[in-house]
Amino acid sequence: MLQQKNRNLIVNSVVIKGNKQKINKMKRFSKHIFIFMFLIISALISSAQISDDIITCFKTGNSAKLSSFFNDNIELVVLENENVLSKSHAQQIVNEFFKKNTPQKFSIIHQGGKGDSNYAIGTLETQNGKFRIYFLLKTVNQVSFIHQLRIEKQNE
Repeated sequence: MLQQKNRNLIVNSVVIKGNKQKINKMKRFSKHIFIFMFLIISALISSAQISDDIITCFKTGNSAKLSSFFNDNIELVVLENENVLSKSHAQQIVNEFFKKNTPQKFSIIHQGGKGDSNYAIGTLETQNGKFRIYFLLKTVNQVSFIHQLRIEKQNE
């Protein structure tokens, strides 16, 4: 009888050790899954975010700094004028727009993206009314450039 109790104790201790090992493996696996999911979600969230520097440029009307985000050639639509322009020429046109329409408030109303492209739609309030701002960014080597910028009068 004593041998049977010792045998049961040994079997139980082996089962308990085996269960502890399984639990530890499950904890490590769960931890790795959690970290993996966190990284994926962080990457998705960060890829859809628009730079605060770009938003500040629209808020302040800083065309010089805004143009630093322009691609070498940019599709620019300002009111009724639409062209594909060099970075420097586009900066001059945006500067003229800001001179005539001093920004008072700018807010992003929608943004999104897929892959290496992001876009934002915002409202720019000026002394001359509200304008809808749309811009498209493409990322190459982790650097985003504005490839398209549209500034259109917003119907209220």
